[in-house]
Amino acid sequence: MSDAAHRLTGAWDVEQLLSDALRPIEPPERLSGRLEDTLSAVTQAAAEELSDWAEELSESELRALRDPRNWVRPVFAVGAGGAAAGALVLLEARRRGRQQAKGGLRSLTGRARL
Repeated sequence: MSDAAHRLTGAWDVEQLLSDALRPIEPPERLSGRLEDTLSAVTQAAAEELSDWAEELSESELRALRDPRNWVRPVFAVGAGGAAAGALVLLEARRRGRQQAKGGLRSLTGRARL
């Protein structure tokens, strides 16, 4: 290896740079809270939209529901609410999994010290 090449690899440790660049980071705690608040708001808004839509229906509109072109509003509300509720369930499951993993490690270290 030439002297110039050695200086380049010494100055630019590519493996270390990639390792530093690709190190996973945890999002801030408040991001999770904000995401949960937003998903809860979407779920609530979808439920309210469905409720308002159902209350506004007259007898002729109920007959018109037989036409699939009139299903856009309720289908969109159900889809948005369902997706937001599903995301909330996944977030809660992830948070509980992390808490159990932390508790598991703490209990193992506590037992190892005894």
